[in-house]
Amino acid sequence: MSTIIVFIVFAICILIAIPISTSLGIVSILPSIIEPSFTASGQFIVRSMVSGLDSFPLLAVPMFILSGVIMARGGISEKIFNVFVYLFGKVKSGIPCAVIITCLFYGAISGSGPATVAAVGSMTIPILVNLGYDKTFATAIVATAGGLGVIIPPSIPYIMFGMSSGESVSKLFLAGIIPGIVVALLLMIYAFYYCSKHGEDREKINCEVSKLRKKGLISVLREGFWALLTPAIILGCIYSGIASPTEAAVISVFYALFVSLFAYKTIKVKDIWSILVDSTKTFAPILFILGASVAFSRVLTLMQVPQIISDWILGNISNKIVLLIVINLFLLLVGMVMDTTPAILILTPILLPITTSVGIDPIHFGIVMVVNLAIGFITPPIGINLFVASSLVDIPVYEIAKCVLPLIGYFIIALLLISFIPSISLCLL
Repeated sequence: MSTIIVFIVFAICILIAIPISTSLGIVSILPSIIEPSFTASGQFIVRSMVSGLDSFPLLAVPMFILSGVIMARGGISEKIFNVFVYLFGKVKSGIPCAVIITCLFYGAISGSGPATVAAVGSMTIPILVNLGYDKTFATAIVATAGGLGVIIPPSIPYIMFGMSSGESVSKLFLAGIIPGIVVALLLMIYAFYYCSKHGEDREKINCEVSKLRKKGLISVLREGFWALLTPAIILGCIYSGIASPTEAAVISVFYALFVSLFAYKTIKVKDIWSILVDSTKTFAPILFILGASVAFSRVLTLMQVPQIISDWILGNISNKIVLLIVINLFLLLVGMVMDTTPAILILTPILLPITTSVGIDPIHFGIVMVVNLAIGFITPPIGINLFVASSLVDIPVYEIAKCVLPLIGYFIIALLLISFIPSISLCLL
């Protein structure tokens, strides 16, 4: 009975907009209030929160956040965008596709969906509008492609999944490369369809691309070289064995500082303090959520919730395909109402034993889980990418959401491919 009460209270807390970290703290202590004999006392909850943060892989999260903020301040996204506009700007839908590829590359720097939307959107949306594209369409493209920030490695959700499951973060990073490219390709297919249907102002576009091409390919590549090199350095350090993901995150911070201070000279030494403050403001809420999530997951374990749910699901669903469909639908719903970090930390201990019992590879499941939750970035009512994009262009969230619907359809096609063709995730392992 106490289990049902815990989940009802948690749902009520979410619905009345109590902060997720506070909600998790409330439901963590609730079982001991209902049943004073319950093992998880207040001291146990506090110890769990503190010990849950004592993790070496977790150090990668603030480092990647700091690196992403430095890159955003340093205008790195603009350098990447110019390279792809030069290469693809002359073809149909080339500019929107350049935006999507820029999000893909920037996601490999920041590891965050909202950060990708903010950095790429603030620069590219005005350009797309000036070139004659519909403002809502331009915003929807950036909001959706921002979801690539958590699918393409290095990704903060992969670190969280690795911490919760005990799986290798390096393997998760490697497994996320092809799925990220698959999602990007499907989004580009939609961009091509949209531009074919609604047309483009080719005169304006060709004029703008010509200005860029007058610089010459060598000049554009030289300007974008340091930015394009960033993912290669981060991932190269990990897969060559030079550094662990956590150490690579630290390397990315120093590299971002070097590029922004000395190569592009887009930030000054006096800006570093405000960058550190912004990064801390971003990471501190995640830290509270993380601690509370660990405590809640341990309480659920003591209440034997994972075992109860596992027994019920496996007792009613034995087919692997049906199980994957059910889990995907469940994760899509969760992504609509819960942020990625607590969703992964709470649900991984519950769902992972179920999926492994029917022969689903844990790394494959990790990718499926993150792709599901990435769709949550662009689905109301939470849809944080929609809110970030809306703040950039002053268009109501519901207007952007309507334009995002077809893109969600293409995202779900990618999800189905990734779910039912494990080799997409596992072929590089």
